[in-house]
Amino acid sequence: MAGCGDTSDALTDEGVSLELARHRHATIHDLRYHVALSLPQARSEPIEGGIRIEFGWVDARRNPVVLDFQRPQERVHSVRVNGEAGEWDAVNNHLVVHPSALLAGERNTIDIDFTAGDGSLNRNDEYLYTLFVPDRAHHALPLFDQPDLKARVMLSLELPAHWKAVANGRSTLRPEQLDGLFASHPEAEEDGPLRRTVHFEETEPIPSYLLAFAAGDFMTETAVRAGREMTMYHRETDRGKVARNREAIFDLHGTALEWLESYTGIPYPFGKFDFVAVPSFQYGGMEHPGSILYRESSLFLDESASQAQMLGRASVIAHETAHMWFGDLVTMKWFDDVWTKEVFANFMAAKIVHPSFPDIDHDLRFLLAHHPTAYAVDRTPGANPIRQPLENLNEAGSLYGPIIYQKAPIVMRQLELILGEAGFRDGMREYLDAFRYGNATWPELIEILDRRSTADLASWSRVWVEEPGRPEVSARLTLDDGGRIARLTLHQEDPEGRGRLWPQALAPVLGQGASARRFPVALMGDSVEVAEAVGRAAPDYLLPDGSGTGYGLFRLDTTTRGALLASLPGVDDALARGTGYLALFDAVLEREVEPERFLDVLVRGAEGEEDEQNLTRILGYLGTVYWNLLHDDARRTWAPHIEATLWNRALASDSSTMIATLFNGYRRVATTDSALARLERVWSHEEEVPGLPLSESDEIDLALRLAVSEHPGWEAILRQQADRIENAERAARFAFLLPSVDADPAVREAFFEGLRDPAARSREPWVLAGLSYLNHPLRAAHAERFVRPALELVPEIQRTGDIFFPGRWLDASLGGHNSETAAAIVRDFLEEHPDFPPRLRAKILQSSDMLTRAAAILEGTSRRRELTFRSGSF
Repeated sequence: MAGCGDTSDALTDEGVSLELARHRHATIHDLRYHVALSLPQARSEPIEGGIRIEFGWVDARRNPVVLDFQRPQERVHSVRVNGEAGEWDAVNNHLVVHPSALLAGERNTIDIDFTAGDGSLNRNDEYLYTLFVPDRAHHALPLFDQPDLKARVMLSLELPAHWKAVANGRSTLRPEQLDGLFASHPEAEEDGPLRRTVHFEETEPIPSYLLAFAAGDFMTETAVRAGREMTMYHRETDRGKVARNREAIFDLHGTALEWLESYTGIPYPFGKFDFVAVPSFQYGGMEHPGSILYRESSLFLDESASQAQMLGRASVIAHETAHMWFGDLVTMKWFDDVWTKEVFANFMAAKIVHPSFPDIDHDLRFLLAHHPTAYAVDRTPGANPIRQPLENLNEAGSLYGPIIYQKAPIVMRQLELILGEAGFRDGMREYLDAFRYGNATWPELIEILDRRSTADLASWSRVWVEEPGRPEVSARLTLDDGGRIARLTLHQEDPEGRGRLWPQALAPVLGQGASARRFPVALMGDSVEVAEAVGRAAPDYLLPDGSGTGYGLFRLDTTTRGALLASLPGVDDALARGTGYLALFDAVLEREVEPERFLDVLVRGAEGEEDEQNLTRILGYLGTVYWNLLHDDARRTWAPHIEATLWNRALASDSSTMIATLFNGYRRVATTDSALARLERVWSHEEEVPGLPLSESDEIDLALRLAVSEHPGWEAILRQQADRIENAERAARFAFLLPSVDADPAVREAFFEGLRDPAARSREPWVLAGLSYLNHPLRAAHAERFVRPALELVPEIQRTGDIFFPGRWLDASLGGHNSETAAAIVRDFLEEHPDFPPRLRAKILQSSDMLTRAAAILEGTSRRRELTFRSGSF
């Protein structure tokens, strides 16, 4: 290394630096991996393996070849370069191969025998699965862990004879093709009575983060759709649940594949198509070609599933299937453009789901699926742009979040409106064809689309993609002497005072009584006249946008706020009602509308809303206001009325999905003795929710909810529930969560302390559920002691967890709090740590925004009550 100069030192910094990635991309090509692993039955035993790396190499300076591998000094047994023992060093979790035995301008092979790392192999007692995104492949295997070094991959797994295995490629590889890979472990190639070897054929070129396999005691279901065979691997023991969901799961995949082949003009590009339902999987899904992984509960819905859950399943299937083209066929060059694969997956998913749900208002669906979650980040001081710079892949996980998943599809919809549907589709086809099996950047895509538009897309991209935040949009109305509209103007402002403008299509809504009418316009500068509205009668209310596509803080004038608070539930147009609820919630957070006035609208909406999508959003806002924005005495006052409204509406409904939605809302807010007693009767099967059969998961959630409320007999309820559970995975999750709902503060404190151990955090969905119970609003006062240590753990959570874990850890830790004390803990922590990693600091600001706003709103409410009391109004 000493003779290689400063450049080589920089190339072996910790992580995968942008400099290292660029160097390797310039010097390494035509890459192939041949991987063989021996999987033991016991998770405590190490996984031994071998890998042959074949590549072309051209490096005029003859720098060492730097592979990525966690702790190579402990786990590498031998290295052979072009058939001979090779010289190598272990440097900062890199395996550095000396160039002396490498052949410049020719094919080279590096053979490595090693012990695999467990961190990204997700080992359980009866199964394991890989999860390598964004930079976790080298935690398990020695390779080049960057997205723009795509490789063809062959895999061989030696495993217990009763296990099944699935990987990217088909399992048809002949054993002789893997000769010599296990130089240190030749016995692994032989089958026996207790062991067998499964070989998988070579894949198309894929990046390291998409290399995947799962192996274990899985069951399988196979089906054919449009001539394509698909196999689903799962561990669900409830055969009735499998049978109820089986056809829908395969149908949704088949529909998505056909739609994408038609839209892109490119046949499915990866040969076979299988997927795995993993219990407690970290994400909703992960798009490995040929071996998609899903969270089991994303696919296998209960009989009590709501419409939102059914739409959610269709969306996640469409999203992961869309990735086969957007992300897998064409991959970003670097993870600063990770959003490009996610935006197209979500954007295409919205289109794909449309035909499967013909009775759904899909403009409303798009609005509710994207805007509220994107706003929850973009309104905060920690807001990030869609496209973010990235110097090292070890920080790539912090890029993920609602901005790239929810805001970016809104931006793409605006781009499609600029280009037209046909122009946008043709641009996507050109992009996929030009870069198929390769890599591309966002500027390269914009260049393709720019040729199809008269608009300056580069400038458009700068404000929408390269900058955080959203505009403030307001409407200004002038009436003539006859009370008709003389002028209607939309204005936008940059809340940061930097003069930025967000070009977008909008459609202001004029409302008269129950009717609503839209007037589409293009807001390209700081204002636009709505000419078509001139001469019309003065409206009762005016929404600056009711299109479902506009993006911003839409300021409501005083008249509109009053009209919506009085009559929004009675507006005929479902999309107008949806945009109205979003705008009113923003007004609450901006302290322009009192929480209890908004809550009144929400309760009336819950009583009569017929669109289940709007009802789900109403109940979500209702829960937020109820738990976060009310004082305890106000909550006690409202509770009987809210509980009665939701329960009576559920009893009166004849739609099973509507009943499920209402009951889910009911049990979230149930606090009175009578409501909790009803939940106990439902749990114990003494009372039914008509039209709503409860699943094992429902009963588990009810038992835990009763325990958090310290309902009389909660301990016996938990013991009985433990005896009821038949599914081993659900039983293990229930046992894990028990301490988090215990009435004894010392037990809950011990649960939190246990989470300091990374091993205790391995089942991330379980951990997040436990944190949510621990920090439930009913226990928020005690849980304030967990806020600071939860913040302190965030860097470790980032280092040891998967990509969404830091943000979700913070959401679960802070979401139940609304006190000034908790808000001050967060403020003090950030002030005391000015050098806290910037992206993690931003995530704290994002997750604490509702806490900060809630504390301020409640403080304001208290002051007003005190002033009212002193004035003698009580």
